[in-house]
Amino acid sequence: MKPRDPFLTADFIRAEEPGAKREPVRFRTIWISDVHLGTTGCQAQRLLEFLRKTESETLYLVGDIIDGWQLKRRWYWEQAHNDVVQTVLKKAKKGTEVVFVPGNHDEAVRQFIDLDFGGIRVRDELVHVTAQGKRMLVLHGDRFDGVIACAKWLAYVGDNLYTMILKWNQWLNSWRARAGLPYWSLSQYLKLKVKNAVSYISSFENALAEEAQRRGLDGVICGHIHKPEIRSINGILYCNDGDWVESLSALVEEHSGELRLVTWQEIVSPAHSAKREQMEDLCVSPS
Repeated sequence: MKPRDPFLTADFIRAEEPGAKREPVRFRTIWISDVHLGTTGCQAQRLLEFLRKTESETLYLVGDIIDGWQLKRRWYWEQAHNDVVQTVLKKAKKGTEVVFVPGNHDEAVRQFIDLDFGGIRVRDELVHVTAQGKRMLVLHGDRFDGVIACAKWLAYVGDNLYTMILKWNQWLNSWRARAGLPYWSLSQYLKLKVKNAVSYISSFENALAEEAQRRGLDGVICGHIHKPEIRSINGILYCNDGDWVESLSALVEEHSGELRLVTWQEIVSPAHSAKREQMEDLCVSPS
């Protein structure tokens, strides 16, 4: 069997062989955002693998699932992008509660707020209550981005630059794969190194934490800035589920109510599944 791309691990390839089917990893809740279907940078195949290997009672799509901005400029839609949509619809049909919270790149869907389509609820924002009773505000987060709020034209310019960086990243990682080196994100590196970008991210995180605090909630769950994070800000739990362009991450809630970040590689790795099963066995074993 040939790997789908040069960064798929040998363990994962072996797991995909006939007879190696594994039970899906089950969570109470999953949050994903910033998939950007309709762009060349979208890691649709990896997301498809993630969705097929996980199950949850509730699945939140926290904005920028489809990139309307890019599709208006140039139509791009591979089969894997269509498969992701079909897989989500299939989950909804089989009983998963699917909630779509539109973002700025799929803002056209906001005209359908409070409507339901094919078992998918469209909401502007909502409060999720964890199994531990924590009340978490769920929204995309673009309203708290000063660039989009005050100068949307600048956001379009930034989006074009970001797309260009992602193309450079693809070329760079094609070379790294041939050299036997692991995947590396140029755009994430630049975000962490550029002082203004770090300041922007911090301001965004603080603004969302303050909004949750103002509403008397325990925390906030968002996307938008493509930086997966879980941390406490002045007593408020700030969670960002990351993206499926660079970090390939999701936020999950265990059935115990614990919130944590997971990555594509963590979920598809057989070693991870074996370790998780061992932990679950320990949890149910009599003391």
